[in-house]
Amino acid sequence: MEAKMHMKEWLVAQIESGKYEGLCWEDESKAMFRIPWKHAAKKDYKQTEDAALFKAWAVYKGKYREGRDKADPTMWKTRLRCALNKSTDFQEVPERNQLDITEPYKVYLIQHDNGPARPAESPQTKDQVIQDRRSPRSPAFLDTQLRCQKESFHRRKEEVKPFTDDPMREHMYCELTGKKTLNQSPATITFLSPTLTVSDFRMQVTLLYQGQRVLKVTTRSPEGCFILQGRVPLGNERIYGPCTAQQLSFPSPGSVSLPSWMAEAMSRLLCHLDRGVLLWVAPDGVFIKRFCQGRVYWSGPMAQHADRPNKLEREKTFKLLDIPTFLNELQSCLQGKGPTPSYEIELCFGEEYPDPNVPKTRKLIMAKVVPLFAEELLQRFNFGEIEEQRSILTSNTEREKM
Repeated sequence: MEAKMHMKEWLVAQIESGKYEGLCWEDESKAMFRIPWKHAAKKDYKQTEDAALFKAWAVYKGKYREGRDKADPTMWKTRLRCALNKSTDFQEVPERNQLDITEPYKVYLIQHDNGPARPAESPQTKDQVIQDRRSPRSPAFLDTQLRCQKESFHRRKEEVKPFTDDPMREHMYCELTGKKTLNQSPATITFLSPTLTVSDFRMQVTLLYQGQRVLKVTTRSPEGCFILQGRVPLGNERIYGPCTAQQLSFPSPGSVSLPSWMAEAMSRLLCHLDRGVLLWVAPDGVFIKRFCQGRVYWSGPMAQHADRPNKLEREKTFKLLDIPTFLNELQSCLQGKGPTPSYEIELCFGEEYPDPNVPKTRKLIMAKVVPLFAEELLQRFNFGEIEEQRSILTSNTEREKM
């Protein structure tokens, strides 16, 4: 069987072939290239021409079989966009993009100084992951973690992550914030991989009515998820195409046994949660943007207050978890220098939270959000054993003092 080319090889071959209108080199040194980017909603859009490159990629990856599968130009384009943004071989050059002209295009830089290319997308099963269950007491424990540094956090072959190489990538439904938040230093992990990037975008979202679970979902869309009552708000679809964020609708209050007056209050509150909130995971953190009129409050690792309410302003992007900080806290914990890092996020709709006077089990509508990359990292490094060992060491020390 003929070996498959990496995406960079494949794309360079398509540019050199001259088969695709608008796909060409941007500069003489062949460091950058243009890729045609016409939206399907344009009046002069022609699928056979404008979707040809996207279709070719889908065919090459085995995602589309001519004559057998239904043609889906939007999905073809999404697949190539996601693959480009995920790959370390390419960097979008937004300032050179031309998206509002008759023949729109994007410009990408080909990265040649990355060192070894990222491995081809392939399934990673649990039995392929290097793990060690030895006690943290063992001197070899941290050495074992060194062997984990080559382990990638890729999803399965069928799933592709649309992250740009810009670690501050905003969601397509959000305004770009420029470079104002790029000043923070990257995560410095010594016995984790120094180039470790999180590429697992999944979240476990649990909705609770008065402390009773009414919905529990593991999200799978790279664009995150909307938690809402009603319809998804229109975002930058004219430029980027349809958003594929997963939609989690609030269940009917009748799904839980509540007093009638409380069910009525909940129904009134839900009326104000049309458009909802959008949550997503990016390489540098977990983000949220509130679109609904109803107020939303939260608690989590980056919350300003632990003993009084933290409000999400409307139409403003908030970072709920900073991944570099989480990884540094994880490292400190593994070295015995700090507590287990926190990563769980709570949202409260329509009522102030945290509220020292009212327990969360009495709040009408809440959501618990767990980014799965964090939970899996803690499991991978045997945090249960570490905490148990610390407890034993503390008890021994106290007995010795006595």
